[in-house]
Amino acid sequence: MKFAVKALSSGKARAGVVHLGSCPSSIETPCLLLSTRKGLPIFISPDLLSSLPSPDSNLLQFSPLHFSEGPSPKTISSIGGLHQMVGLHEYGFAAVARDSIQCLPECGSTNKTGASFETPCGRRLIKPVEYMEMITSMKPNLWATLADEVPAWANNKRNKTSVDRTVKWLDECIARSPAGGAVFGSIVGGSNIEERKRCAQEIIYAGYWIGGFGLGESMEERPSLLNAVTDNLPKDWPRMICGLGLPEEVLQGVAAGVDLFDSAYIYHLTIGGFALTFPLDRTEKIDYNYQLSDQGSDRTKINLRATVYRKDATPIVEDCCCYTCQNHTKAYINHLLNVHEMLAQILLEIHNTHHYLGFFRSIREAIKEGCFEQFQKKFVQSRREHLAADVVSV
Repeated sequence: MKFAVKALSSGKARAGVVHLGSCPSSIETPCLLLSTRKGLPIFISPDLLSSLPSPDSNLLQFSPLHFSEGPSPKTISSIGGLHQMVGLHEYGFAAVARDSIQCLPECGSTNKTGASFETPCGRRLIKPVEYMEMITSMKPNLWATLADEVPAWANNKRNKTSVDRTVKWLDECIARSPAGGAVFGSIVGGSNIEERKRCAQEIIYAGYWIGGFGLGESMEERPSLLNAVTDNLPKDWPRMICGLGLPEEVLQGVAAGVDLFDSAYIYHLTIGGFALTFPLDRTEKIDYNYQLSDQGSDRTKINLRATVYRKDATPIVEDCCCYTCQNHTKAYINHLLNVHEMLAQILLEIHNTHHYLGFFRSIREAIKEGCFEQFQKKFVQSRREHLAADVVSV
């Protein structure tokens, strides 16, 4: 893996380029890692992956814990790794134990021997040696070391323990690391700024995975926690994070200098029947002249289960060039949702992924033009205005 920072804006926000051996083209950052289940997108079939913008969509994230039931590490290794098994040879894979959808950390059951996770197979304690056996067999392009993540309400003693264990497990993972595949050292510390700093200073590696976010911290306290980490990291190495899904949360991460983000937000939107509709043109202003209850919308997304879309023969977004908007209407997706057809989730995930990739493209353009701070303020302000409009309309 090769990474280079190409532009800076507002101090820490940065645009860069990451190149992975299996990807024919470099991927610009900040970028979105597409969530997968066992290496394949949750709803989008492999033959439709090519309909997404490339190379923006060429980096996939998976949790090795998904394979707790299924092919064993030995079988996957004999096949030739995850790329070979799923047939996605020109895509990059990032392995992280946590995936923010199914494999969530369970700090109450974690102990000094390994990290505990809630998985599709129930609660599992994963030891560094087991984790590295999975990583070695799957041969991802980049992978994060095992971490002891704790929620925001953990006390200072537990935060300190999480850092000590994570640093110890990093050494154990590195000792068993396979040849090839970039290693991202995990950084934890809960809501304790000093422990976050300590972990960032003790983990010295070619990339960083920032853990413990999206586990109860508030929007107000998150920037200081992010800055405590990124202020103590080398400037020339990539930073990846899980747990920041909402557009406002992504902007907080970008402002702190994070490069790679997971896409669990897209999954939760899709499974709920929502489609993203907020403007991607930075000069466009959101229209607030309609009623929330009439549109099944919060001005950022629309609920396509709403009866108002039953006869709506327009695409989700008029100017969107995704496969869904080019070929189908709101009425058709409303019908699919109401009769519980899986095609509804397929079409929604295509649109939501395409739209969110466009959001990241807008972020990169703002950074390159040196106006990211203005972009962030405008976006957040527009969201506050729509919330104020909703309160008035109630």
